[in-house]
Amino acid sequence: MKLDRLLLSSALLVGSLFAGTYKVDKSHTNVGFQVKHMMISNVKGSFDNFDGSFIYDEKTKKLKNLNATIKVASINTADKERDEHLKEEELFAAKKFPEIKFKLTKIENGKAYGDFTLRGITKNIALDINEISTVKDPWGNERAGFSLEGKINRQDYGIK
Repeated sequence: MKLDRLLLSSALLVGSLFAGTYKVDKSHTNVGFQVKHMMISNVKGSFDNFDGSFIYDEKTKKLKNLNATIKVASINTADKERDEHLKEEELFAAKKFPEIKFKLTKIENGKAYGDFTLRGITKNIALDINEISTVKDPWGNERAGFSLEGKINRQDYGIK
């Protein structure tokens, strides 16, 4: 199993004009992944339980801060047996390491760099970031949306 893609797609809300702190809107956010299985097919999955927030400066159009926490036990590949297997010690070790974390360290050349922690191991990774867009919803709330996508090597995190 090799993790081909980690995708954080998000529509977020709660902000103010120019610079605002946004909180993840779980009903409009996906934390997903794609894994090459036996070099034959791709298995897609997601994590259903996560939290996150970021600071976005509307004036400069820059992401200033981003923190995300993903609950490993919420893994969902649409196959209950596989999900239970993925939580076991040789893979995600969900009981020993219940959370995956990402903390933004910088934005540079269209990439979001951050400390990514999986199975208690933290490495700085680069994720492609699409342009952040903002809009007011029909109720006057400021919303911002963007996605991050990148690859990690599972072996860097002790996943056999």
